[in-house]
Amino acid sequence: MKIVLPNEQAVIQDALRILNQTMASSQVVVLISRLWSDGGDYPQQRDELFADETVDSLAEKIQAFEQSGDGRGE
Repeated sequence: MKIVLPNEQAVIQDALRILNQTMASSQVVVLISRLWSDGGDYPQQRDELFADETVDSLAEKIQAFEQSGDGRGE
């Protein structure tokens, strides 16, 4: 399976749109401030968030989310 990755800015814009649709604005602000203000180690955070994932497993979850149509992927 060949997966074409979108550009980073497009992913960020989509994520913010989804967050704004599913969370209160105040919650989005708290999340964003936490993620960007701590100056944390992104590779470490990424490894923790996706510890048991592969590109294929993430692709399956993304496809399931897009096909669910409920905006929450469940």
